[in-house]
Amino acid sequence: MNLKNYHNIYFIGIGGIGMSAIARFFAVNRKSVAGYDKTPSQITQDLTELDVEIHFEDAVNNIPISFLDKNKTLVVYTPAVPENHTQLNYFTKNDFTILKRAEILGKITESTFCLAVAGTHGKTTTSSILGHIMAHVKATSFLGGIAENYNANLILGDDKISVVEADEFDRSFLKLSPNIACVTSMDTDHLDIYKNPEALTDSFVEFTNKVSDTLIVAKGLPLNGLTYAIEDQADYVAHNLKIHQGTYIFDVATPTSAVKNISFYLPGKHNIMNALAALAMADVYGVPLEVIKQRLETFKGVKRRFSYKIKTENLVLIDDYAHHPTEINAVENSVREMYPEDKILVVFQPHLFSRTRDFADDFAKALSKFDEILLLDIYPAREKPIKGVNSEWLLNKIDASQKKLTQKNNLVKDIKSSTAKIVVMLGAGDIGVFINSVTETLLKELEYEI
Repeated sequence: MNLKNYHNIYFIGIGGIGMSAIARFFAVNRKSVAGYDKTPSQITQDLTELDVEIHFEDAVNNIPISFLDKNKTLVVYTPAVPENHTQLNYFTKNDFTILKRAEILGKITESTFCLAVAGTHGKTTTSSILGHIMAHVKATSFLGGIAENYNANLILGDDKISVVEADEFDRSFLKLSPNIACVTSMDTDHLDIYKNPEALTDSFVEFTNKVSDTLIVAKGLPLNGLTYAIEDQADYVAHNLKIHQGTYIFDVATPTSAVKNISFYLPGKHNIMNALAALAMADVYGVPLEVIKQRLETFKGVKRRFSYKIKTENLVLIDDYAHHPTEINAVENSVREMYPEDKILVVFQPHLFSRTRDFADDFAKALSKFDEILLLDIYPAREKPIKGVNSEWLLNKIDASQKKLTQKNNLVKDIKSSTAKIVVMLGAGDIGVFINSVTETLLKELEYEI
């Protein structure tokens, strides 16, 4: 199929972080774009400012008339859309061309030199760092988060080079044709899709077999490629790490050269690994190391990745997307590194009943590392409840003296009653939206100023 044959692009789930980047890409490239999403958000508001027509009720009569011509309209949907979705079924029954998000991303990037970032953790931060570096050579980057430097999940360049997240969910990354790729991690996840860890591993191997030029992998993964590590033997090594006024300073040795005194402000050694992966990919492509160093030093981060919402002498509120035990451990390590003497309260909203069930013991162990725990109800996303799997069940597994269940309407009160100076709110559900009202209320009621 040729994308040039379609004037209209209709998105079902247009407000999703990955979907909206593609919708924005088509909108700025003068396609007629419209779509449906479940709820309004800042993302959908931003799209409407690009003349994208969006509605929030699943009804066929909400589809713009000009989009009802199947010869001119391409339909894109996210796997999170339920099978009984009225509009999706309408398009299916009437023989429209319909693609999943990963398929359309594959079509957009198949004629470009594609740099793809895969891994169960670190994809969004690594691809955002890489996108910021590769903007120097006018790459177009499709991101799974809002890059602070651009306040967008799309970094628009030309049509010759692309940077993409290679998402393992639903085996989406197998639709891509990467020239250079990295794999940041392969921790077990998405067992609702893969059923067992071996199937997930097999999928990563299949992805790496699609890489035409160079594969780069975190040292220790069961894959063959150039390796990267911190203070260890590898092809790319970060060493001489120091922290100065909240900023990492480190050196990097590459297979053929070295660069010294890189400044990088994101906290946590896992972010040094993300930066190192991006450096390696850009170096393999051919971006000069001094340019890479400068781009790393100006990278501001990704929203909801250790994002400070409040930062005062008396209260620090941090927002993070962490929704897997490995990610929670990484956040806890980063907070301890930045605030070693302070009490830390975590507010966690579990994401998916199946993930909570599959990793309950690991979640409990990770959360137990915090000084105090507030646990919200499980965010169901695309799932129906699983009998016996709930936040009270998870709470009972947590080994901590200060832990309790909470609800959104009690959360500010519970935070205020805590003696913790550091509050970390974690999760991939609507906690990322709800934290904004929590921030506003805390600033107002406690009369803090950022």
